[in-house]
Amino acid sequence: MRNLYEVIVRPIISEKSTALAEVAGKYAFEVAVQANKNEIKDAVQKLFNVKVRQVRTLVMHGKVKRLARFETKRPNWKKAVVTLAEGQKIDFFQTK
Repeated sequence: MRNLYEVIVRPIISEKSTALAEVAGKYAFEVAVQANKNEIKDAVQKLFNVKVRQVRTLVMHGKVKRLARFETKRPNWKKAVVTLAEGQKIDFFQTK
């Protein structure tokens, strides 16, 4: 089993993911490409002390970028959309 911090790379904070979190209790994370759903579920539950109901994953294909006459491809990365149990939430910007 991988380290929790190797499984969850970063939360994805965008306008769309924030709206999903407010309305449906779904949070998006960038995760390791090798991580499976069980590892993602365990990592989110332990890191944020919440109950995870469902994990959906997808591989985001890297874009082809161009600099002058050269083209390069950005690497593929894995995205996980985690649905929390009713009444649970994650606050990424906690203030004391």
